[in-house]
Amino acid sequence: MRPWLAFALRLAGLCALAGGLLGLVGLLLWLDLTVVERDLLQAMLVGRGALLVLLGLLLLAVLGALLQLWHSAYPAAAKRLEEEVGIIHRVNPQHRVAIGGAKPMRRLGHALNDFAAAYDAQRQDVEGRIAQTNARLEQEKNRLAALMSELAQSVLVCNVEGRILLYNPQASQLLEGREAGAVGLGRSLFGILDQRLISHGLETLRQGLEQGASPVAHFVTAHATQLLRARMVPVLGQPGELIGFVLILEDVTQSVELASRREHLLRQLTEGSRAALGNIRAAAETLQQYPEMDATHRQRFGEVIRDEAERLSLSLEQGLARHGDQPGGQWPLEEMLATDLLCALQRNFSTTLGLSVRCQDSGEPLWLSLDSYSLVQALTQVMDALAVACAIHAVDLKLSTVGRFARLALCWAGEPLEPGLLHQWEERALSLGGTDPAGCTLKDLLERHGGELWSQADRGSGHNCLCLQLPITLPHPAAPAPVLQGRPVYYDFDLFSQPGQTPELDERPLRELAYTVFDTETTGLAPSEGDEIISIGAVRIVNARLLKQECFEQLVDPRRSIPRASQQVHGLSPQMLAGQPTIERVLPLFQRFAEDTVLVAHNAAFDMRFLQLKEAQTGIRFIQPVLDTLLLSALVHPGHAPDEHRLEQIAARLGVSVIGRHTALGDAMVTGEVFLKLIPLLAERGIHTLRQAREASRKTCYSKLEY
Repeated sequence: MRPWLAFALRLAGLCALAGGLLGLVGLLLWLDLTVVERDLLQAMLVGRGALLVLLGLLLLAVLGALLQLWHSAYPAAAKRLEEEVGIIHRVNPQHRVAIGGAKPMRRLGHALNDFAAAYDAQRQDVEGRIAQTNARLEQEKNRLAALMSELAQSVLVCNVEGRILLYNPQASQLLEGREAGAVGLGRSLFGILDQRLISHGLETLRQGLEQGASPVAHFVTAHATQLLRARMVPVLGQPGELIGFVLILEDVTQSVELASRREHLLRQLTEGSRAALGNIRAAAETLQQYPEMDATHRQRFGEVIRDEAERLSLSLEQGLARHGDQPGGQWPLEEMLATDLLCALQRNFSTTLGLSVRCQDSGEPLWLSLDSYSLVQALTQVMDALAVACAIHAVDLKLSTVGRFARLALCWAGEPLEPGLLHQWEERALSLGGTDPAGCTLKDLLERHGGELWSQADRGSGHNCLCLQLPITLPHPAAPAPVLQGRPVYYDFDLFSQPGQTPELDERPLRELAYTVFDTETTGLAPSEGDEIISIGAVRIVNARLLKQECFEQLVDPRRSIPRASQQVHGLSPQMLAGQPTIERVLPLFQRFAEDTVLVAHNAAFDMRFLQLKEAQTGIRFIQPVLDTLLLSALVHPGHAPDEHRLEQIAARLGVSVIGRHTALGDAMVTGEVFLKLIPLLAERGIHTLRQAREASRKTCYSKLEY
């Protein structure tokens, strides 16, 4: 209904009501009059009817005007406010309502305008913050893009479905080949590289994550005319699940070709030299056995030796002339435990071939150098043929050690394997998903790994075995742990297993815990040789906020001299420490300050070592969990050099101002701000709880240093 029509109907209704009330009052008055009074009233009204009608209409007009004023002052003003607030909320936050209506409605309009102004200011502030964050993200994105573009390796980041999320120009150049645009955001990597190899690598990563390791998968694949070596590392989500992978590719075509040529040359020289060496040896032995031989025969045998030697020398010179300038190469193999190979075979035999498989491990950590994908696929194909030939439904995998070799036996009960079949399988080309551009046989694969394959049969008992023997290798030694300048790192005790750690505390998020961030200044760097604490400074963190007003700072009388070199670092002289409380009085105070919190320090082992050595003297033990910003920095920035994990370098990297360096409280303040900056960086790496932070810290190279 239109507004004017509704208003007219309301006005007509009110007029009818007013007229009815007036008529009722008049009727009541008429009934109350006598006959004489009624006659007199009629006489008075005769001739004045028009005046009465006019008065009635005037009354109705006054009532209508009053009604119109009321309507415009309240209902109409409220309706307008509703509409204009909708404009502010949904369309134009800078719009303001028109002030009108009655005084209460005008006050409401002013209040709404004030609210709209505050809302608009907040909106602009939020948009400004979003713009700043987007600018920082764009800057980080540009830095990442610049870094990726400068890498010599080809790098791709994909999700578990193989969709490309990030790549650098080197990867595009390496993988595009003839098809321009094959590499792109959102495109599937499975259309470029063999999906079976990538799935095998993902399965390897999942197995490593389930075992709590930091897995890396390696494989070799063919692309067009290239042979690529791939290194795959996991990308983890919030719960630590595998959500993607980083793939680093390297073109090894030339190095593998050179290795194959040199291997061919070596084989050619070996086989070509065998006959010549045999003739030379036979002639020499004949001359030695028959010293009384006449001159003619002796000369003839001498000519044989000379001719064969010349032919051998010529063959060597020709071979070296063709291949001598080529550098040596080696087929890319990866180091893996024999038990991992056993698990991979068990999984393939069960899922692919439908066999019942049992495993028997030697229990020794046997390391092998393998192309794991090719070997697993080849043995799966051999097992498939073996199951058909001998009607096998169940197989036992047994791993044992024989000298410097690992022996893997595939055992079954039933018909033995015919020797001729195994020879045929060795000469048959394998289907390995393109890992060898030229294709290879089982014999080639065994030669590449330095392995042997044979069958054993016991017709009496019906137990048969197919044995694979591979040389055992030693894993490459871990890179030496870096040595940090400045304070020595003391990990003579286990900071990761403090008595005060509980399962409930371990599972709490880092942002929800209360911390005491502390630092000590000492007379020197050798606590076990008599150096003492001369200052303790600490500050608390609660609800991810550094409470600078809640501090602990106390000088300590060491009751011993302070070397001049130490005084130049922290600026504390014997005169400043004279009369200060001793460590026996200070440690109980500090223990109460740090009670029910997690301890945090930079190079925490150094400070904790001093506290540990005072346990017997003071009876004070600090049993709560300990986090170390040195180790946490190594977690979030593993690619930085050792000296870049010093406190001032970390602070500069994270944008923390360094004030009061080499004072206990000043260093504690800086460490606290650094720790708060590290928490979101740890979360990006899937480290959210105290337990995750401790366990990840335990795996850093710095936690393994001992002095």
